[in-house]
Amino acid sequence: MTIYVDADACPVKAEVERVATRHRLRVLVVSNGGIRPSANPLVETVIVPEGPDEADKWIADRAGPGDVVITGDIPLAAKCVAAGAQVLKHNGEALTAENIGNVLAIRDLMADLRSADPFRQGGGRGFTKADRTRFLDALEKAARRISAR
Repeated sequence: MTIYVDADACPVKAEVERVATRHRLRVLVVSNGGIRPSANPLVETVIVPEGPDEADKWIADRAGPGDVVITGDIPLAAKCVAAGAQVLKHNGEALTAENIGNVLAIRDLMADLRSADPFRQGGGRGFTKADRTRFLDALEKAARRISAR
């Protein structure tokens, strides 16, 4: 099992490292730069070329059954779910074959609403301590399930 982290703007990198260390799991932290490498031997930093969605493409090309992907990027999540990987958002929400279609549709609808109203302000709510706790719980459960195989 490998845990792939879409690291650009990821607020839970330290939590991923903590759970991975406890379960002795490999972590690949993927970004296009600006991420401080971890000293943990289980955590590898992968720097991809500059460009839109390069980290997403790198992860989507490699993630598969038995892997966990941490991302807030819904199109990347859809590709990883289709490849058989488990996907967790930063708030601990699991994206699965059963719900990814609805999540993609809502994402597209919100993008359309934002483009139709250039004065629309803000987005979703901020990342909270409760989100961090839910994420830790969800990742711990995923790690236990996969470690038990």
